[in-house]
Amino acid sequence: MSAKRTEEIAVDTEQLIKETAKNIFFREGRFNATTQEIADAAGVNRTLINYYFRSRDNLFDIVFDEAHRTEHERTEAIVFSNKPFREKISESLDLQFEQSKEYPYLEIYMVTQMNQGCVYKDRETMNRMLDKFYLEIALEMDRGTIHKMRPEQFLLNYISLSTFPVSMRPLLQETMGFSDSSYQRLLEERKEIIMNMLFLE
Repeated sequence: MSAKRTEEIAVDTEQLIKETAKNIFFREGRFNATTQEIADAAGVNRTLINYYFRSRDNLFDIVFDEAHRTEHERTEAIVFSNKPFREKISESLDLQFEQSKEYPYLEIYMVTQMNQGCVYKDRETMNRMLDKFYLEIALEMDRGTIHKMRPEQFLLNYISLSTFPVSMRPLLQETMGFSDSSYQRLLEERKEIIMNMLFLE
């Protein structure tokens, strides 16, 4: 076997392990899954996980960082686009609910990480996004398309309306008596409701 082919197999195996772990952690919500359980699901030997990632916790951190970075980059692309503000909000909601459908437990883990002191590493980019977002909110208020308030309050409303039903899904789904499919339908209805609550026209 050539060195190039060996390298390709190694990359494929490493990616397979990461994708399997991501599904177990963030699609199934099994944050405490063992190295052996991940290996069994991926169809690989457990020693390969230690070889590529050193430990289960390190694998967890890598998978989370990649998922977090991907979400951040997609959000950044929306915020810095030249699209109308309403369209940006609409796209952002699509992004959130699409992600929550594929990985329903990712938002929950992000919240726990924030509670433990993990924050955005690229503070400069985050500040630039917020500054642009606040400016666009203020302009929309001047146009009369949204209620006048501090831009930070508009952002809090948006985050609360979209994120709370996702991050609190296990509790809400249990207490409200929804199955997985019926709660997902509930989430799919939220975009139109949120848009109608945030915008005056």
